[in-house]
Amino acid sequence: MSLLLTGATVIDGVSEEGIEASILVDSGRIVAIGRQDEMPTPVGTEIVDLRGKFIIPGLMNANVHLFVNVLFETLVRYEGRYEDLIVEAAQVALKGGMTTVFDTWGPRRALMAVRDRIDRGEIVGSRVRCAGNIIGFDGPFSQDFVGRTPGVGSSHFVDRVNAAWVENSGRHLMWLTPEAVGEEVREYIGHGIDFVKYASNEHGGTSAGAFLQFSERTQRAIVQEAHRAGLTAQAHASSVEGLRMAIEAGCDLVQHCNMTGPVEIPSETLELLAQGNRGAVIFPLTDSGMAALKESVSDLEWTMWQASDTNARNLISSGATILLANDGGIFAAEVMQEPMIKGTWNGLPEEEALGRLATGHFVWLRAMEEKGMAPMDLLHAATRNVARAYKVDDDLGTLEVGKIADMVVLDEDPLQAAKNYRSIHSVVKDGALIDLGALPEQPLLTADLAAPLEEEARYKKALHEGVRLPGCPTCVTGSH
Repeated sequence: MSLLLTGATVIDGVSEEGIEASILVDSGRIVAIGRQDEMPTPVGTEIVDLRGKFIIPGLMNANVHLFVNVLFETLVRYEGRYEDLIVEAAQVALKGGMTTVFDTWGPRRALMAVRDRIDRGEIVGSRVRCAGNIIGFDGPFSQDFVGRTPGVGSSHFVDRVNAAWVENSGRHLMWLTPEAVGEEVREYIGHGIDFVKYASNEHGGTSAGAFLQFSERTQRAIVQEAHRAGLTAQAHASSVEGLRMAIEAGCDLVQHCNMTGPVEIPSETLELLAQGNRGAVIFPLTDSGMAALKESVSDLEWTMWQASDTNARNLISSGATILLANDGGIFAAEVMQEPMIKGTWNGLPEEEALGRLATGHFVWLRAMEEKGMAPMDLLHAATRNVARAYKVDDDLGTLEVGKIADMVVLDEDPLQAAKNYRSIHSVVKDGALIDLGALPEQPLLTADLAAPLEEEARYKKALHEGVRLPGCPTCVTGSH
């Protein structure tokens, strides 16, 4: 079916400014951009009048986790339904204007199944491309992520969950030669992932991300295997040396490269990143988000966030190719009430919370605007730059004849203020208007908290929070 969008200002991601034009779509692709009276419109074309609106390319996110709520109760409650959670997240992403997302850590088989169902048109959702596991990391129930679960859950369940994420790509690779690691990565690629992500630095709390996961030789071997298969390679980096090693290994992009602990990125590494035209994924907070976070984190964490903020500003001025990403995911409502979440960047108020899948990309755009990024550069970071870094720019990232018709229609001009990206009027994906009000079709993690049981009103805790009790404070903590 054909679709004609008329009367809007088209900001195509190629030109330096918007132009008033119409866009004709047929069979999911853009067939013409220009004056409506010069377009041969097929019989039966749906015509949508968008006077006063602004059309931009579909937004993209270079780092999401469609299944990030990997706490014990979630994985037990939804065992056998992981695909349902991923579908829900893909629909939340699409509702927020993200027509394509790149999932950089999750259960490979479930992610690929949802990816393929969306590609076949069986379900509605953001276009998904996935890496599966981060090469070198263990599963959700490990010291790399949620290390307290082993010993609580049965070893049978714990091992099954970890296997669903890791397969042959985990921490055992750290013992092997570069050649042997390359063979394992080649096998993992053979399962059908879309790109390779590996660990340059550790994850978890062993040393706040400072430890190096793989040697320089091994990192090069991993990147070479990805490139041999025609895939992009990216690294999880969290220190200045981890960042440098990933760049020198030949990575196409580096995730959260502004997060380098309490140390700012040296100028020579900034130059190396910019000159190599590597994709620089940045995790920024707004000024007000930084102020709120300062009140809830330790001095060490605050020092690290300060360095990340300086790094973000320096990366902008360095001329690096910057990509929008935010680790976006969905946490269940009950999880968001937990102290362990409230005291972190994920616990910030929604208008400042970078990591929320539904809204974090809007936070990213505002934050980078505050740090001095130019309006058109913001658009490129959320569209064209991501497409180029992942080598899908033949089809995506800009509005050009022949490309896939992914578009976002805004009520307000995004080149006037980053906050205007929130003014979503409609979304077009694969040439079809999306019913945003119907998404997500099956709320699970996005559902409201269940009503309290009547027993909860009568429940008396042994130690009531906030009440001073007699006794030794080291024996009676009242903690919950």
